[in-house]
Amino acid sequence: MEQPPATTYQVDGAEIRTRRMELGMSQAECAAQARIARPYLSQLETGERRHLRPPTYKALRTTLQIAHDDSRLLDQRGDPHRKERHGSPHDARP
Repeated sequence: MEQPPATTYQVDGAEIRTRRMELGMSQAECAAQARIARPYLSQLETGERRHLRPPTYKALRTTLQIAHDDSRLLDQRGDPHRKERHGSPHDARP
């Protein structure tokens, strides 16, 4: 039986930052290409925010040149039911 798709993706901020820097991109450049705010990207990289909705995750993954089947941006360690400190209830996984 297939699992329904996640409503959000829990990401590893350190991995986002590492990949962005490997590509020689500033936060501003990366955020602009992914169509997200630079402060939001900063919060993701520092772990203050950890959840992305599917379209935002796809845009960031594309900007960082990560293949769709590569899960390196995903946080494999965290609790998927934990809500973000500053996020809305819609940011947490069901």
